Amino acid sequence: MNAIVALCHFCELHGPRTLFCTEVLHSPLPQGASSGDISGQNEQAEEEEGGIQMSSRIRSHSPAEGASADSSSPGPKKSDMCEGCRSLAGGHPGYVSHDKETSIKYVSHQHPNHPQLFSIVRQACVRSLSCEVCPGREGPIFFGDEQHGFVFSHTFFIKDSLARGFQRWYSIITIMMDRIYLINSWPFLLGKIRGIIDELQGKALKVFEAEQYGCPQRAQRMNTAFTPFLHQRNGNAARSLTSLTNDENLWACLHTSFAWLLKACGSRLTEKLLEGAPTEDTLVQMEKLADLKEESEGWDGSEEEEKPSSQPDVVEGQELSKCSPETSLMPDCNSWNVAHRRLSVFRSLRHMRQVLGASAFRMLAWHVLMGNQVIWKARDMDLVQSAFDVLRTMLPVGCVRIIPYSDQYEEAYRCNFLGLSPHVQIPSHILSSEFAVLVEVRSATRSSLYPALFDDEQSLNKYEFVVTSGSPVAADRVGPTILNKIEAALTNQNLSVDVVDQCLVCLKEEWMNKVKVLFKFTKVDSRPKDDTQKLLSILGAAEEDNVKLLKFWMTGLSKTYKSHLMSTVRSPTSSESRN
Repeated sequence: MNAIVALCHFCELHGPRTLFCTEVLHSPLPQGASSGDISGQNEQAEEEEGGIQMSSRIRSHSPAEGASADSSSPGPKKSDMCEGCRSLAGGHPGYVSHDKETSIKYVSHQHPNHPQLFSIVRQACVRSLSCEVCPGREGPIFFGDEQHGFVFSHTFFIKDSLARGFQRWYSIITIMMDRIYLINSWPFLLGKIRGIIDELQGKALKVFEAEQYGCPQRAQRMNTAFTPFLHQRNGNAARSLTSLTNDENLWACLHTSFAWLLKACGSRLTEKLLEGAPTEDTLVQMEKLADLKEESEGWDGSEEEEKPSSQPDVVEGQELSKCSPETSLMPDCNSWNVAHRRLSVFRSLRHMRQVLGASAFRMLAWHVLMGNQVIWKARDMDLVQSAFDVLRTMLPVGCVRIIPYSDQYEEAYRCNFLGLSPHVQIPSHILSSEFAVLVEVRSATRSSLYPALFDDEQSLNKYEFVVTSGSPVAADRVGPTILNKIEAALTNQNLSVDVVDQCLVCLKEEWMNKVKVLFKFTKVDSRPKDDTQKLLSILGAAEEDNVKLLKFWMTGLSKTYKSHLMSTVRSPTSSESRN
């Protein structure tokens, strides 16, 4: 995370001061943190495990190096600093931690060595301890701008028996230029910084109580005649934080905490690049998730009514009676019981094409793309579900309606993928219909039907697949364009299964864009048929099969897209532009 974490203090003599800061470096170390000592210990560093090794990576350098760097430091002069304004001793260049996983260095010192960073930290320090405070002067607050960065500041008090009011004012600030990232990190930063503050306050409280027990300051001050307050403390007007906490290793511990905070906060949030608008499949899945959540809330608020088994509910290829509401809320829940399902019988479309044969697969794929009802009859429910999982990848999510397994025939308007047990009788008009295809899975008559393809697979050797339809696809039929491209990808052995899957995604998105144009042209603008035919020619979809495919895929458009188009048409500005 590109940010700076700093500890600030309001000095009673010099005002707001930066005591200690930790920054992230992606480049060679700055002057104030010379890498001379580090280069001599590279062998030890390489032997350590990956990750950020705080205790073993803290380096101290020679006073000579620190002196040379201190002369060019943009920080305040020594004459303008008291004991309470100083953290590291003179000649101490700071601490360095290395993250071997990311090759990032976390460098801590009193002030940033870069003049611009020093100015940004200095301004944030002043604002955090003066005007930008929350009620009570102790707690978190957010402020900043694009020019000077955005700041998460947490102010707090440290007990001091010699201070005015017996306490001193400090703040821990986190500065970065990304406002959204910093706001999203608020809960994380608040919890971790609060833990650091509690530890500091706990140590200081022990010291305070010990000092008060030995020499109570309150009674002594009340018995002393009035004199200027700053001259009553025998030169102890300013005390260092190490003295207040009685911890000589305080700055090394703070470096460890700040470096871990920067690494952990940068690792917990990641950015994803979204190229363009969400796909229609994504929108449909989000809508179906919202519908399922509403249904589950309704189930929680009222008694569930038992439905007859002859009418299974269908939700995006899932049967609710076989998938619990909690599981149904997941977008990848495509089976009855994922935890106990066997491995997929059909691994991919290419695998299915090898099993069924080229002609049978083409007929089956044609009916799938056209939106006709695809019926599988088999005893093995896992085989049917596996087949549907593979075939559904050719369609947009909104066009998929599955009843995985039923004991009676279901009409085509309820599902376009239907699994049946072998004894179920299918109506004769369905068997002869051109809008349905039947795949019967029968026991093979030979012990090994596909010995060349499935030497290591016994699950498919015992079956033979018979694909029939009332309107078989002729071998010389051109078919929809997308089917020809899918077959070309499947037959190209140079393309792996993963590459073929990506080709399917691109093809579906290409044709869904054509569907959107056609929907806008015909349903929203209500253009005449002649203009529609010209549009189809421009889109390269004037053939009969392509037109049928576009009309079927139009049913898979998301409600979000349709409502957006209708609201755009109904808006006054849209009607004026059209006129």
